Amino acid sequence: MKPELIGPSLFHVSEGAIGRFEPRATEFVGEPVVWAVDERRLHNYLLPRDCPRVTFYAGPATTVGDAERFLGASPAVVAVESAWLERIRACVLYCHRLPSRTFECLDEGAGYFVSRDAVVPARVEVITDVVAELLARGVELRFLPSLWHLHDAVAASSLRFSMIRMRNAAPR
Repeated sequence: MKPELIGPSLFHVSEGAIGRFEPRATEFVGEPVVWAVDERRLHNYLLPRDCPRVTFYAGPATTVGDAERFLGASPAVVAVESAWLERIRACVLYCHRLPSRTFECLDEGAGYFVSRDAVVPARVEVITDVVAELLARGVELRFLPSLWHLHDAVAASSLRFSMIRMRNAAPR
């Protein structure tokens, strides 16, 4: 019997198929949880796990100037280091669709949800062309020699953003 899909579409992306997600301890939540992301922010995770990235989009408080400067006509941007291109091309991702009934929203802007219960995926989609998948989702994918200038500029802007795995970025 497949798990029921009620509520928002939630996902967990990995570099291997997972048959059952068990709650795990995390530094961000005081108890073991299963993490998921909603469909609006799924594109932030359609990259190899360790790939550093700067992701951003306009939020309610974003100024017109910041939207024009950083986004142009793009609804969302995912920026990665050029050195990661071959790893991104070679990466195979498993996008697990999770039943939402035990999840609660942890951060609406980031699209983060957590469950304190074990979760069995309802479906798993294998993604063999990460670049094509991101582009099909209408996301602008930017390759930069270094992320640090963009990181600092976006952090000082009025945009909504996520800076993911920056510890793996090339040194400043």
